[in-house]
This record gives sequence, C-alpha cells and structure tokens, in this order.
Amino acid sequence: MTSSPESTKFTAKTDPSSVVVLPDADAVSKRIQSIVTDAAAEAIAERGHFILAIPGGSILKMLVNLESAADWAPKTTLVYVNHKCVPMDDADAATHAKAQKLFLNDWQNAGLNAIILSGTSDGPAEASRYERQLKDLPETICPRCAPSDAGDLPRFDLALIGVGDDGHVGSLYPDRDEVTIDEFGPWVLSVAMKDPPSITLSLPVMANAKRVVVAACGVSEKYPQGKSAGMRRAVVEEGEDLRSFPAVGLRGVATWVMDEAAASKLGPEYGAE
Repeated sequence: MTSSPESTKFTAKTDPSSVVVLPDADAVSKRIQSIVTDAAAEAIAERGHFILAIPGGSILKMLVNLESAADWAPKTTLVYVNHKCVPMDDADAATHAKAQKLFLNDWQNAGLNAIILSGTSDGPAEASRYERQLKDLPETICPRCAPSDAGDLPRFDLALIGVGDDGHVGSLYPDRDEVTIDEFGPWVLSVAMKDPPSITLSLPVMANAKRVVVAACGVSEKYPQGKSAGMRRAVVEEGEDLRSFPAVGLRGVATWVMDEAAASKLGPEYGAE
C-alpha cells in the first residue's frame, strides 16, 4: 500500500468557475438533482449505462423525490463512497438502509443495481469484497481510466461528496494514513477509527470520477453560518495538506455547490449566481 506525499501544501485557490453559490439549501438540493439527471442522461447516451457514487449524510436527503430517476434507474449502478460495516438493514447505522427508506427502494424497484456490503463488522474483509465487486463490473458498466501510469482506476460518471467540519470526505479523516493512499493503492480502504469500522473509496478513486461534485449547505442555531469555516479551508485556505484537511485533495477536480452561508467566508470573487 503506497501513500501520496502527505506534506504537499495546497496553495492554489479553487478557480471561482468551479464554485457554485446558491441562495439556500433548497436551491442546492435542486441543483444536485439537476446534476444527477444530466450526468445520467449523458452517460446512458454515450455507452448505455450510468454509474453513480453517493455518500451518506445530508446528501441523501438531496436525492429524495428525484423525478427523473424512473427514466435512468434501469440502466444505473450505485456505489457507496463510504459505508459503516454493519448489517445492511440497520436503520440507525447503515447508509444503505437510510437511502432505501428515503428514495432507493423506488430506484431499485425501477431496476437500479446497488453495490452493497455483506453486512459483517470485519472492515478489511468488507473493503476487499467491495473492491472485488467493483473490479468484477464490466467496463461497459464501470469504465476504467488511468490518471497516470498507475494502471486502472474506476471512472464513475458522477461522485457526490460531502465534507465534514474537520475536512473528512467519505471516511478519510485528518491525521490518518488512509487519506494519503495514492493511485497505486487499493480502491477501497478499511478505516478502523470507530467501532464498527467503515469502508471508504480512496481519494484517487473519488477524484477520478468523470464529474466530482461536493455539496455543502444548511444552517442551524448552533451554526448560523453553516459550513463556512470548513468550506474556506477546503476551497481557498493556503497551507492545508491532505492530513490537515482531506477535502483539499479534491481541489482542481471538483465542482463545489454550496449555499450562501457556506460560501460566506470564501471572499468576494466567489459570489452567488
């Protein structure tokens, strides 16, 4: 297992053209739905299939009542960006169970194929099995694309990514070795930071999607400016590295879609649409 240079500092700010600022969380959700609809149509027109990677958390709610899903679900494979190593029907802990309750049952009934874990608490075994399932998909379903001479990496049509306040993406957390795994390493990693452990796509796999979209929105009484501090570190802060704030590893490849609260600390060049 090999690692990226963990001390590399990210000094270049994200190009403003890659940052979409919308009025509020509802507008962000509608834009995410539009992005999924367009990506599905494009992929199916090109090769007859759409492969989508999604995380847990708030992005799941953005996919509720996606009216276009009936059109593309029969020709779609869904992959999880990360998932806890729990039974798939665990309503409290399983992203798969939460997604099914919110929208995925309808998508699956329409013909979507979801790649899921086997439901054990064995992180390394689950990561290995999940990676094998991805590698067993034919390239008509899951294309391969090498960003360097490292060999195959999966090329998802769209990867939706959330960012935690600490900068984690998927289950890649600050100050842990998993975030530094490079394109020569595994596609799927076991993360034993919590009990039960999780599996996560590696950062090179996330970044290799044809389109990477990071979504951030929402405010609360406790956080009246939402995810503004985290978005500043992810998008424009100088001196961050993969270990200090993993989300910076998606600079240069991601489109960042956020509400005005999340964008409030980015600077004047990152204005609302």
